[in-house]
Amino acid sequence: MQEQNIQTTGERNHTAFKPQLVIYHPNGKGTGGAAKFEMHKAHDSSAGCIMLKMASQCAIGSRSGETPQFARFDWENAITVKLDFSDISAMLQVLNGECESLGDGHGLYHRSAKAATKIAMRHVLEPKSGYSLDLYRTMTVDNGETRTHLLITPTEAEGLRAAILGSMSAICFGV
Repeated sequence: MQEQNIQTTGERNHTAFKPQLVIYHPNGKGTGGAAKFEMHKAHDSSAGCIMLKMASQCAIGSRSGETPQFARFDWENAITVKLDFSDISAMLQVLNGECESLGDGHGLYHRSAKAATKIAMRHVLEPKSGYSLDLYRTMTVDNGETRTHLLITPTEAEGLRAAILGSMSAICFGV
């Protein structure tokens, strides 16, 4: 009986907790961005993935005065894309320096009934060294496009690479 309770609790925790990494880059112009990488383990008949959600900065904020205001990001209008095994592997190639960009500069594309999403990632040296990560979403109905951008620093890129590598077993094979 006790084993069954432990297993039930473990299953509940498995579905409720989603490990995630968030990178925030606000700036004084209000043009910053943020990215949330949320790992979903493979289970039963579902393949694992990383859900990438990116939001643009919507408020600058101010740290002066008695009540500092912090920069805010527009998570309500964020772009979310599901990164599967091949998408994640392609991103690792860029982060490992095996290639300069996703899809030889063309990016990766995801299409649904409602929208087309382009994932672009490339190594950049100017104006700052790092990795440019962009999501572009074009709606099928009205062709309206939204875009979000984040420059990932070399230090963050190394941490992201290590985090992705550490999660690949769970993404591919589950628990």
